[in-house]
Amino acid sequence: MNLSNLQPASGSVKGQGKRLGRGQGSGKGGTAARGHKGAKSRSGYSRKIGFEGGQMPLQRRVPKFGFTNINRKDYQGINLDTLQIFVDAGKISEVVDFDALVGARLARKHELVKILGRGELKAKLKVSAHKFTATAKAAIEAAGGEAITL
Repeated sequence: MNLSNLQPASGSVKGQGKRLGRGQGSGKGGTAARGHKGAKSRSGYSRKIGFEGGQMPLQRRVPKFGFTNINRKDYQGINLDTLQIFVDAGKISEVVDFDALVGARLARKHELVKILGRGELKAKLKVSAHKFTATAKAAIEAAGGEAITL
């Protein structure tokens, strides 16, 4: 090996292709492969999201209605029959707090949980949640358990 046969490792140098805007002799002079006129040929051009070439954008064409209540609270619903399935599988013991629900992947850690009354509950559970339906609370207490509102 000597100075005359040194070369970079294969794959380390990427071919940059033709240099743009470096005279007519380069084959990419003049418009520098940007075409003629228009916004895309200008320096500093950046496509705005939703821009349709001057046509009225879809976001502004479609009618708007209704509103979103910023104070709305969304609850993750968990039914009694789901709790019973998890008890039968041994994934939930007699104390069902928020950490147990997150651990069983029935809720995420930033969600509010509401226990719903579908199905029947045979196990005696001490359930802690943010809300209960009346039927769910009655069913939990009928099975000998306890419903604790967080």
